[in-house]
Amino acid sequence: MSQVEKPVAFDADALRRKVTEIRTMPSREGEQIDGGKTADLNPLAQQIALQFRDDTYSPAMIIGLLRLLEGVMLFAIGYAINMFYVQPDRDMLFFYFSLLIGGPMLAVLLLQLADTYQVPALRSPWRTTPRLLLAWGLTFAAMTLILFFLKSSEDYSRVWFAAWLVIGGLYLVAERQFIAYSIRRWVRDGTMERRAVIVGGGDPAKDLIRALERQPENDIRICGIFDDRDERRSPSVIAGYPKLGNISELVEFARLARIDMLIIALPLSAEARILALLKKLWVLPVDIRIAAHARGLRFRPRSYSQVGSVPMLDVFDKPIADWDNVAKRIFDVAFSVIALLLLWPVFIGAALAVKLSSPGPVLFKQKRHGFNNEIIEVYKFRSMYTHLSDPSARAAVTKGDPRVTPVGRFLRKSSIDELPQIFNVLKGELSLVGPRPHAIQAQSHNRKYVDVVESYFARHRVKPGVTGWAQINGWRGEIDHDDKIRYRTEFDLYYIENWSLWMDLKILFVTPLRLLNTENAY
Repeated sequence: MSQVEKPVAFDADALRRKVTEIRTMPSREGEQIDGGKTADLNPLAQQIALQFRDDTYSPAMIIGLLRLLEGVMLFAIGYAINMFYVQPDRDMLFFYFSLLIGGPMLAVLLLQLADTYQVPALRSPWRTTPRLLLAWGLTFAAMTLILFFLKSSEDYSRVWFAAWLVIGGLYLVAERQFIAYSIRRWVRDGTMERRAVIVGGGDPAKDLIRALERQPENDIRICGIFDDRDERRSPSVIAGYPKLGNISELVEFARLARIDMLIIALPLSAEARILALLKKLWVLPVDIRIAAHARGLRFRPRSYSQVGSVPMLDVFDKPIADWDNVAKRIFDVAFSVIALLLLWPVFIGAALAVKLSSPGPVLFKQKRHGFNNEIIEVYKFRSMYTHLSDPSARAAVTKGDPRVTPVGRFLRKSSIDELPQIFNVLKGELSLVGPRPHAIQAQSHNRKYVDVVESYFARHRVKPGVTGWAQINGWRGEIDHDDKIRYRTEFDLYYIENWSLWMDLKILFVTPLRLLNTENAY
């Protein structure tokens, strides 16, 4: 008589602790476990990766924009009726504005509480119309109650109040029909989807794909499967999706395509193999999930999230994503414009000094690693003699370096040579604050940085910055010892894991004070 299989009580916290150890493991010379040595993609993988080069808009972004749109439009409808019919005098305008602003804000809150901002609700507008109108009606009931207790209801136009209620309700119903049509179109053309790669093959991957395909409101686009195992254990086609390569090729694939999520389709009992995969994959700027759809698993509350009804164990989240990314971009543009307005005399003075002191261009362009290992050209004021310049940065600048011009030495010590990177920020290639971008061929004792630090490429999960956490903590200037790049990477990873706008603001304002220390700046 066979034993009844007992459910597995999986300790998600224990796995997370082991995953955290991956980030702090000491480097081992000559070993590449984080994608330092890129693999060539086969033609099929290259072709598929190029199909997914365009950016997408996540459901979180779409829903956030919808909340903003509905709040603004409900205000605009109320304001238009007020100006056309009521035409209040200046004294009453303030009181009307209190309702015009407070009403839409309350409406959006109630619409959120009514779950009308969920993607399934947006796809089925007629089914959610009762909840939509109920939330809008409760908004007016709340405003009426407030005016009653304030004994000021007679000061407001009842016609305006009723017209706003009716026209606003009709707008919400019509708008949700248009949004449902738009979502269906966005899903078809790939504008609104989450692109996923399955890691691991065989029956677990097949079961996962079937479970995802059964989701009625599925926004997951499976881009392919990657597995290290051979054809006997992992067929070339699984559930209609091709196996595109091994795990090393996946790292290159995820850097070429715009992938949102990696889903590891392995049984949780294969803990050693999962950890080995995470060592290679955590440096990528994507969400990493472990599929937990197999029977017999029992999770503690809040240990996992869901894609539709398929449970997933969250291991790594993409840093600075969705609205955080929007907020950081607004921060970058706003402070870059302010910097240009304040520092334009410095720009002009530096440009004239460079041009008059030695022949050659004013600006120096250097290829460096950007977000997700993409190659970008970073601008600097030229600080070396043109015929001695080193675009590859194989030979680091040292104290008294004869390649540096007298003007260039001052520019480098004061970091004025870095100011043109503000234009890289405005172009969207850099952030004002982030890990400093290094030249592609930069080395420490004839070894590339990735050969010194295993987690080096994890710095590129966010956009590099003009200044950063490492720089204000003393790790600025020449890297003449392996420990310097190790400590710099450690501080960069701390910044990525603990990012906030407040942290960016602190770094930005502390940077000028730290520039007074020119000990390591040559």
